[in-house]
Amino acid sequence: MSVHPTLRYDDPRAAIAFLTRALGLVEQQVYTDDKGAVAHAELSFGDGVVMLGTRAGGDDRFDTGRAVIYLVADGADAVDAHHDRAVAAGAEVVLQLTDQPYGSREFAVLDPEGNVWTMGSYRPVIKPAARG
Repeated sequence: MSVHPTLRYDDPRAAIAFLTRALGLVEQQVYTDDKGAVAHAELSFGDGVVMLGTRAGGDDRFDTGRAVIYLVADGADAVDAHHDRAVAAGAEVVLQLTDQPYGSREFAVLDPEGNVWTMGSYRPVIKPAARG
């Protein structure tokens, strides 16, 4: 099993352009509806995937508000390189490069619609599920 966050955007094409240019996510799939709007998109980062789509508006229960997404880079040097890439792409940095007390090197930027994308070297450990 795995977890794949899904975000809805007013302008998912702008989000895709930002995420690939500034943070190095890789566009995998983009599906459009009859009107050409992005119905579903998949961007990868390492072995993780985030899915994007277009906000429907109104009371659509699948529309998302602002979110915080955490990306794991392979070590502090990679975090620094991604930070430099994001800054060069014009990303708004909301957390400068910092070393956390739990051992992670991190920074955070805003995407065009206000979602916070944090990148760090901390990799969560998954414990085996208890059998009962």
